[in-house]
Amino acid sequence: MSVKIKSVSKALPEYSRETAEILPFLETWLQGQDERFIRKVKKIFENAAVDKRYSFMSPEEVFGELSLEERNNIYIREGIKLGEKCLRTAIDQSGWKSADLDFIITVSCTGIMIPSLDAYLINSLNLRQDIVRLPVTEMGCAAGVSGIIYAKNFLKANPGKRAAVVAVESPTATFQRHDFSMANIVSAAIFGDGAACVLLSSHPDDEGPEVLGESMYHFYDAEDMMGFKLCNTGLQMVLDVAVPDTIAAHFPDIIHPFLAGHGLEIAAIDHLIFHPGGKKIIEIVENLFGALGKNINDTKEVLRLYGNMSSATVLYVLERIMEQKPASGEKGLMLSFGPGFTAQRILLQW
Repeated sequence: MSVKIKSVSKALPEYSRETAEILPFLETWLQGQDERFIRKVKKIFENAAVDKRYSFMSPEEVFGELSLEERNNIYIREGIKLGEKCLRTAIDQSGWKSADLDFIITVSCTGIMIPSLDAYLINSLNLRQDIVRLPVTEMGCAAGVSGIIYAKNFLKANPGKRAAVVAVESPTATFQRHDFSMANIVSAAIFGDGAACVLLSSHPDDEGPEVLGESMYHFYDAEDMMGFKLCNTGLQMVLDVAVPDTIAAHFPDIIHPFLAGHGLEIAAIDHLIFHPGGKKIIEIVENLFGALGKNINDTKEVLRLYGNMSSATVLYVLERIMEQKPASGEKGLMLSFGPGFTAQRILLQW
């Protein structure tokens, strides 16, 4: 019995702006700040390798004085819309019906919603009343891969079943209007909003790349490196400047033992499906793998076109790889990082 990925889809919010269009809003936001600081912030945006990003909110709302309640209400309203859209698209692509789903996992970390998104999707898509639900709310950027891992384990234990993983994120809803820290500025420069859905199956009639293996790697004593701090104005980004160097130091331990456990070396991997955490992380990965003839062009392109959409982003990279229709036998390595600090890995074979 094997678990396979049947389809991947994405859904984009209503609002979008190119980075050049965001710069005038920075002028207003940074009014009264030192001119050198303003130039530095603009350079961060211009050099973030993000040409465009999408948002649940208009730029005026993002940079405005909306309360935590107002931002979260937008997150809920628009998140339900996008979650429904990408799940419908994925089901249509697969040729399934809504009633074919046995398990639904929803992942998000950029807002607060109780009941969780999956409850709304059950009603809007008329999913089965006995469907198993799992909302994942605190895994950050790693949760797209985490959701696939949880779905795979469920399906492995339940042959002939089908599962959906739906990731909906609005990092722009966490922007802090009165926070001029580097963490808030860098996150504003690299993040965007979006949603994605992956359908998986252990049904013998379904085809797609097989999930050969999955594993999590947890960094010790690194809880303060990445996450959110809940304050009166919302979710305040925590992002340590040491994140890229920490990833680089651990990278051999993250990649090579995992592959060796499946009798493989990195040379055997045809597709690197990496979460584009940001420009610096991408540069580290390129430096490590460039000499081996490996590229992460799809990861870079997703960052350029959409920004970092937290948990949904790696699924955009997976969709691009799936659309290329890899040949039978080709292998892919999915990787994302998140709060904890943690790395999540999946090995695929077409």
